[in-house]
Amino acid sequence: MATSFGGHSHTSFICPKCFKSCRTLSGLTQHRNSAHREFTPNSDDDEHSKFTSQFHPHLNATPCNEKGDYLPPYTPPPPPAAPNEDDLSNPWSPFDSRIEFDFAHYHFAEVQSSAGKINKALDMWAATVMEYGGDAPWKNAAELYATIDAIQHGDSPWKVYEIRYRGPLPPGTPPKWMTETYQLCTRNSRQVLHHQLATSQFKDTINLSPYHQFDSTGKRVWSNLMSADWAWTQANIIAEDASTHGAMFVPVVAGSDKTTVSVATGHQEYHPVYMSPGNLTNIARRAHGNALLPVAFLPIPKTSKKHQSTVKFQTFCRQMYHASLARIFEPLRAGMTTPEVVKCPDGHFRRAIYGLGPYIADYPEQVWLAGIVQGWCPKCDAHPKNLDAAGARRRTRAKTDFLISSWDPGTLWTDFGIRADIVPFTHRFPRADIYDLLSPDLLHQVIKGTFKDHIVMWVNQYLMEEHGEADYFRICAVPAYPGLRRFPDGHDFTQWTGDDSKALMKVYLAAITGHVPSEMVKCLSAFLDFCYIARRNTITTDDLDELEDALTRFHIHREVFVGTAGVNGDYISLPRQHALLHYLRSIRLFASPNGLCSSITESKHIKAVKEPWRQSSHFEALVQMLLTNTRMDKLDAAGRAFAELRMMDGTTSSYTAMVLNGEQPQPHIVAADDDNEDDDNGPVTGPKSLSSIKLARIPARGYPSSVEALANHIHQPQFPHLLRRFLYDQINPNADIPSNEVPIEDCPYFSSRISVYHSAVARFYAPSDLCGAGGMYQE
Repeated sequence: MATSFGGHSHTSFICPKCFKSCRTLSGLTQHRNSAHREFTPNSDDDEHSKFTSQFHPHLNATPCNEKGDYLPPYTPPPPPAAPNEDDLSNPWSPFDSRIEFDFAHYHFAEVQSSAGKINKALDMWAATVMEYGGDAPWKNAAELYATIDAIQHGDSPWKVYEIRYRGPLPPGTPPKWMTETYQLCTRNSRQVLHHQLATSQFKDTINLSPYHQFDSTGKRVWSNLMSADWAWTQANIIAEDASTHGAMFVPVVAGSDKTTVSVATGHQEYHPVYMSPGNLTNIARRAHGNALLPVAFLPIPKTSKKHQSTVKFQTFCRQMYHASLARIFEPLRAGMTTPEVVKCPDGHFRRAIYGLGPYIADYPEQVWLAGIVQGWCPKCDAHPKNLDAAGARRRTRAKTDFLISSWDPGTLWTDFGIRADIVPFTHRFPRADIYDLLSPDLLHQVIKGTFKDHIVMWVNQYLMEEHGEADYFRICAVPAYPGLRRFPDGHDFTQWTGDDSKALMKVYLAAITGHVPSEMVKCLSAFLDFCYIARRNTITTDDLDELEDALTRFHIHREVFVGTAGVNGDYISLPRQHALLHYLRSIRLFASPNGLCSSITESKHIKAVKEPWRQSSHFEALVQMLLTNTRMDKLDAAGRAFAELRMMDGTTSSYTAMVLNGEQPQPHIVAADDDNEDDDNGPVTGPKSLSSIKLARIPARGYPSSVEALANHIHQPQFPHLLRRFLYDQINPNADIPSNEVPIEDCPYFSSRISVYHSAVARFYAPSDLCGAGGMYQE
C-alpha cells in the first residue's frame, strides 16, 4: 500500500501475517522467506518420509574418560584443557595477532606466494609502519616459515625409510635398480587418524557406531559406510571379545594412485597414499579438508627398458609396494585387537578398535593390491578371455592361500591369474581380506571407463564407419540450460576429466538418437540408468533391484557392438565393464560408491601433490613437498582452533578494531563446513531448514537495468507483465484468484533497477532424495 508522511510520498509493503512494514518489495520478500516460509507437509504415502536405524548392540561407542572408564549416560564431554600461561597471554601463539596469522595463511596457503614475493610484501609492511616506529613481524620469508613450523596444532611429522634389494646379485655389473636405495616417506598413521577423529567440525558428519537403516516400509537403506553390511560384520567379529563391548569401531579408508606432475621435465611421477576415518559421512569425505589426508609417498623404482619386463624387477617392485603399505599401517595394528582411547569430534573420549577398511584404487592399482595377473578380475576368478561368463567365484584370502600351497606358479598364473610371488599387505592385519576391501570405482569403471572409453568410442567408431569421417560427430546444438554443455570440439581436450564425461552423459543419449541403430540407443539408456542409480548417495532395496535390471538390459543390448564399431571377438571382455557385475554386492558391503570413488583421491592430488610441487624448486622436490604439506596442515589446524574461539570472525580489520575497542570474542563451536567445491549439486549436510537461493556473486554485464529495456534486449515482450503477475503471487500467496486472471493494472508495478544473474544455487528440502543429512539438497 502507498501512504504519505509529512507531505512526502512513501511506499510501504506490509506483511499480511505479522503486519511488519518493509520499505521495499525486496525487503518484504526476504522477511517472508526468513520468518514465515513453511515446508510443504509430507504426504501420508511418502515412503521416504520416515526412517529408523538399528545400531550395533555391542560396539555402540559409549563415551569414557581419558583412562578408558565408561561414563554414566548423558554425561557431558569434558571441558577443554586449561590453557597454559603462554596461551593466556597470547592466544594467537606462535603468532602475535590476527593480522600475522592471516598474512601467513594468505601468502602460504591461499595464493602460495614464493619466498621472493613474501619478502617483498614484508618489506612493504615494514615501510608502511616505519613512520609510526613499528616494524614488520618477520624480516624475511625464512622467519615466517619458522613461525609456521612452531604451530603445535595438527603436527604429524614425516619419516623416511630406506629400502634396498636384498636378493642375489648376478655376475658382473648388476642392474642399477638392484643397488639403488629407495625411500618410503610416511607419517605415523595412528597419529594422523587421531588428528582426524578429534576435529570438532566433524561432530555432525560422523557415525560412531555401525547401524542398519530402514525406510517406512521396513526396507534397507544403504548410504554411508557404517550403514552397510561390512561394518556390521566387522563389529560382530570384534564383539566376540567381551572386553571390546562399548567400544567404537573405526575403519580406515585408504586410497592410492600415481599422479604425474610434469611431463616436460622428465615425466615426474609421485605415488601418494591417503587415509580417512570410515566413520565420516560420504559428504564429509568428498568435501576434503582434513577428512582425507596424505599419509605416505610410495617409492617408484625405475629401470631401463631392457630390465622393465624381467621377472626379478617386477617381483621386487610389487614386494616393495606391499612391504611399504604394511609399514604405513603398522602403527594401527595393535589397536585392531586391543581398544585404545581416542578423542572424538563431540569432545568425548571413546575406546576405539581400528580396522583396515575399503581401499580406493583404479584397476591397475587393484591388480597390484590383489597380487593378480593383468587382465584378470581382482574380485573373482573369471577368465580374462570371457570375464562375464557364468560360474565365476569370488576370490578370498583363504582360497588364494590354499591355491598357492597346492599348485605351481605357472599353473597359478595361467589358470587362476594369481602371482605366487606376492603376498598382499592385508595378510599382516586382522580381519582384512584385500579381495573384499577393494571398493567400486565410479570414476574409472563407470564414468571414464565403460562410458567414455568404451561406449563413446564404439559409437564414434560406428559413425566413422558409416560416414567415413573421423571428425564427423560433434555435439554443437544443446539448449542453453544450467549444467548442460556443448562439445563443438569433440574430444580434443588436453586432458579429458571426469567432469567432462559427466557433462557428456547429460546430453549424449539425445545427441545420438536417430543417428545410430535403436539397439545402441537402448544400450546407452540402460547404462545411464545403472550409472545414475549407482551414483546416488543413498540406495534402497528397490534401487538395487532397478540397478540389477539396468545391468541385465545393458548386457543384452551391448551385443549390438560385437563385430562392429571396432569391437572384436564373439563377446566383450573388459575388466572395467566386468566390475559392474560386482556392484550389487559391493553396495551391500560398503553402501553408496559415491563416498569411495577414486575421484576423491584424484582431486586431493591437487592440494597434496601438484600445488606443493609447483612451490618447490623442482630439484629433489619430494622433501620440499612434504614440508609444504606439513605447513599446510599446521595452518589449517591452527585456523580451525582459532575459529572455535571465534577469533576468526569478521575480516582482519573488523576483528582488529573490535580488540582495540577492548572487546573480546565469545567462544563457540563452529558447525561443520558443508561447502563442497567438487559438487555443483547434490545432498548437503545440515538439518532440515528453510530453503534458500544464493545468487552468483557478480551480476552479468551488458544487460539494461530497466524492466522494459531488458524485455527488448532479451526479446521477451511479455516479461514486464509476467514480472508483475509474479509479484502479485508473492504478495498474495493465499489469494482466491490466480494471478493470470487478475487485471494487469491491479498487479504491482516494478520500476526499480533490475540485475541479471546467470547462475544461482538453490538449497531446499527434498524428502524424496535420502542423500543429505536432514534431507537437504542443493542444485
